Amino acid sequence: MYLGSPTLTFLHVAISLIGILSGIVVGLGLLSGKRMDGLTSLFLWTTILTSVTGFIFFPFHGITPGIVVGILSLIVLAFAWVARYTKKMAGGWRKVYVITAMIALYFNVFVLIVQSFMKVPALHALAPTQTEAPFKVAQLCCLLIFVIWTILATMKFRGETATA
Repeated sequence: MYLGSPTLTFLHVAISLIGILSGIVVGLGLLSGKRMDGLTSLFLWTTILTSVTGFIFFPFHGITPGIVVGILSLIVLAFAWVARYTKKMAGGWRKVYVITAMIALYFNVFVLIVQSFMKVPALHALAPTQTEAPFKVAQLCCLLIFVIWTILATMKFRGETATA
């Protein structure tokens, strides 16, 4: 279903940016052992909505990288949700939560970089086909940052199990 319009595109981008910003704060909180329950809920919901609105607001022209990332994001978010709210981060579910939450955030930032190189004129001039070195370097740096961040967050986050 396609409901696209500039207003819906703006809404999708706004939801995505809220998800990214709240996710960054939550991810930094993981490094210091802070649960940030309210922001975590905001992050998970807006990240879910990012994928859902991407499917609803934009036309479907077959399987694209964006569709694949959206599907993978929803799968990862399902695990994060179960680990956080159903399994209360007990035992190994704490690591499942941290890793899947960080992967979901990475997917959003990955797409942000893709969209930035498509829509921001200065970046688009550097990598018009997204096969050029500046785009590859930006994505590689992003991936490395998230790998290191996720490893550290998994080691440092010892958040007590959630209360009902």
